[in-house]
Amino acid sequence: MINCSLPRDWPTDEKTARAVQDELRARVVLDEPGPPPGTGHVTGVDVAYDDERDIVAAAVVVLDAATLDVVEEATAVGRVAFPYVPGLLAFREIPTVLTALRGLTADPGLVVCDGYGVAHPRRFGLASHLGVLTGLATMGVAKNPFTFSYEAPAAPRGSASPLLDGTEEVGRALRTREGVKPVFVSVGHRVTLADACAHALRLTPRYRLPETTRRADALCRSALREATG
Repeated sequence: MINCSLPRDWPTDEKTARAVQDELRARVVLDEPGPPPGTGHVTGVDVAYDDERDIVAAAVVVLDAATLDVVEEATAVGRVAFPYVPGLLAFREIPTVLTALRGLTADPGLVVCDGYGVAHPRRFGLASHLGVLTGLATMGVAKNPFTFSYEAPAAPRGSASPLLDGTEEVGRALRTREGVKPVFVSVGHRVTLADACAHALRLTPRYRLPETTRRADALCRSALREATG
């Protein structure tokens, strides 16, 4: 079982959360290659909310990286205990995500989050935060570029262009389907950007979004429906 317990002093206010981000951001590892694409396991993470009841459901889905077959699934449902603050969404999601991860018996391998890693205004999105807390290799694949700019990649699948904050590359816009809007890949922890893009391409043999995200999204929505009746 991985080390995925929630820190005892988990923030409940914005000021403390920003201080935690500043502290943990220094621990992000950007120069490890991570697992070779197509090997071992790859795990999707996603959450769904019931905002009226302040309930969040998290799902983790472990896939065989070579075949993309499901190896194991786990879900958790919890109360949202942190206010909605742009840039601090990880503090709403991680407690329940960690509970779901604790339900796994399989090695998660590389964890793929539906969101951002260092492509974040404070360079510490959900994928980076989750990676630092667990020690796992993590990456983010997002549906939109957040606040960053990019030139449209060429039309063929596999084309990419830098996702930029000014002149700093914080991720890549990656074309996973020919002629279809790109996804936005960023490093979380213990994987390089080039390898993260290679993983994203292996995870998108048929659709724009990775199979990890597609399956975790369906599972967390199902768990939320079951929990809320």
